[in-house]
Amino acid sequence: MLRISGRGMAKRLDKSSVGSRPEWAAKIFHLRGQLDFSQEALGQRLNCSAMAVSRWERGVQEPQSRIYIELGNLAGDPDCWYFWGRAGLRNEDVLRVIPMLRRRLHVNRLPDFEMVRAGSGVPTAESAAVQLVTIPLLRVVAASHGEKGDNAPLLHEAPVESMIAAPGDWCPNPADTSCLRVKGNSMRPLIYDGYIVVVDSSQTDRSTLNGKIVIAWHPDKGLTVSRLQRFDRTEMLMPENRDYEPVSLSKENGWKIIARVLWWIGKAP
Repeated sequence: MLRISGRGMAKRLDKSSVGSRPEWAAKIFHLRGQLDFSQEALGQRLNCSAMAVSRWERGVQEPQSRIYIELGNLAGDPDCWYFWGRAGLRNEDVLRVIPMLRRRLHVNRLPDFEMVRAGSGVPTAESAAVQLVTIPLLRVVAASHGEKGDNAPLLHEAPVESMIAAPGDWCPNPADTSCLRVKGNSMRPLIYDGYIVVVDSSQTDRSTLNGKIVIAWHPDKGLTVSRLQRFDRTEMLMPENRDYEPVSLSKENGWKIIARVLWWIGKAP
């Protein structure tokens, strides 16, 4: 009598059911196999649960745009284009912000550039390549003091507008890094209206952020860009432009730090 263990049966059934799943579910399943990851390991790379990975692979629930972008980073060329496309990004969008990839389409290798996969670890010192990280530009706005920003306390759930490429050493935590736009002028002359700020949502410990520019969130005010400043036992959100009023930061008034600003992008005058 032929016996199949419970684990073997589950594995066989898992593979045999791939054909009945949506294409995106099968793609995620096959990518996990190529990476030799368990569902738990892939979930850890994407800052989500193994259960969420299971739902994707079974076609029960489709991932968010942020997840698709990170899956594309993990997949590499050529499968990255499929996942980035599911995130709503066209090839020309990616090539516009990562022009080096144009060459990759024709040569199949990049001698001078290497795409960093989000969460893939620290590059070795032996690699002389310039390593790049693809960062999602969110359809989210952080406002100046006195104005109302978007109500998006969880940046990883925000919709994605496009992507930006940056050197890997500019983004210490690629999986937690994203971009959002700024509205208003309370941070002039550093950050102007319309600038794009790149933020790390893993850096929220106030004890390490004194004097740093941060993204704060309030249930009524939404997202605000400001500088966190501590005075004795009082923490304040301080504008660079003294024409604007500072804001007291406390648990009682509802403000919460959700990210640190790493750097920003603005058009030349």
